[in-house]
Amino acid sequence: MRAAFRTIAAMVLVPGGALVAQVTAVKAGKFVDVEAGTVLSDQVILIKDGKVTAVGAKLAIPADAKVIDLSQMTVMPGLLDMHSHLIGNWVNDPEPLHELDRTAAEEAYLSIPNAKTVLMEGFTTVRDVGTYRALIDVAMRDAIARGDFPGPRMFVAGAYVTITGGAGAMTGVSPDVTLPWDMTYGVANSPWEVRERVRRLASNGANLIKVLVTGAILTHNSNHLAREFTLEELQAAVDEANNFGLKVAAHGHNVNGIKNAIRAGVASIEHGSFLDSEAVAMMKAKGTYLVPTLEVHSCIQANALLPGDFHAHDSIAKIHMESFRRAVKAGVKIAYGTDNPVCNFKYPGREFELMVQYGMTPMQALQAATVSAADLLGQSALVGSIKPGKYADLIAVAGDPIKNIAIMQNVQFVMKAGVVYKQ
Repeated sequence: MRAAFRTIAAMVLVPGGALVAQVTAVKAGKFVDVEAGTVLSDQVILIKDGKVTAVGAKLAIPADAKVIDLSQMTVMPGLLDMHSHLIGNWVNDPEPLHELDRTAAEEAYLSIPNAKTVLMEGFTTVRDVGTYRALIDVAMRDAIARGDFPGPRMFVAGAYVTITGGAGAMTGVSPDVTLPWDMTYGVANSPWEVRERVRRLASNGANLIKVLVTGAILTHNSNHLAREFTLEELQAAVDEANNFGLKVAAHGHNVNGIKNAIRAGVASIEHGSFLDSEAVAMMKAKGTYLVPTLEVHSCIQANALLPGDFHAHDSIAKIHMESFRRAVKAGVKIAYGTDNPVCNFKYPGREFELMVQYGMTPMQALQAATVSAADLLGQSALVGSIKPGKYADLIAVAGDPIKNIAIMQNVQFVMKAGVVYKQ
């Protein structure tokens, strides 16, 4: 009903009683053209039926248009986070074993506020890359799309595809404990099992496939330097995913596991903590995206609630930053990712500062969260820039993020598909 009310509110009555969609005109004092990599002044954005119809400096504004005056602000496209986990409450309860204390329904209700928080910080689209409880992300995506509650446009993995006892598996439990079905949904241990898991995820509504090709830092009994999945298993994942029109994202710390994932043809490497020159060259040659998630290290170090064994790997932060710098210098394609909820949902804009600190220009960092992210997602026709025919996803900040990227932590206006959520 809320979605219907918003639609009706955007209509106007014309003679004869017909309802027509009202035009919205946004006046932008500064306008970040992320496709061109430039900042323009005094632009007008016309919006109808949730999409942009025109952008320009001297556009005529219809007399009956609803005008939103952002002439004192900098306007840019809604942001895209390519590495989020909206399910759960990791910051306040970072022990994975506590997933066993809640039902799937409890987990779903617990996660609803996360969606609104991320949207209000300017992220109108996210790629959600896995959950311990399979398919809750699919349900959240669909609930947001129906208008049940506010949140970003979601593209979801459905579950982690991982080996037995691997990163993304529910580890640390006694061997005689039988886990619920949704915590073992993505476990696979051969090329044919991987294909079966991909088929199952595709049939249950996943938008992408997430494989974990190395151990993880935040998983009990896991070695982040271990390679997980063989090349043949990863090739099976990519081939089967492509058969369903899906891309594969690969969690990777260890460089040998990362190289196998690149060889197999994954679309993106998540984290990329230990990238050597060969791995960077391979990514550049294949067009593989890096989703770096740099800020996660400071979030781990600051979280006193983390189990003790999760703090053992703080030393990799410096190596990770240098890997990122190496990738930027080589021209590897990079898309923005936060790894929420390891970091607080309220501060997804902090990643921008680290990206700039370790080699990107402010414009490149903004492009990573807009046009580049949209390209990785395969949604460039609809999101990632403010152009006619695309969703009217707009955000605004006070000040110039090209001069001070920290401004991106204080988004003051949010519009998603023509609907204003924050003003």
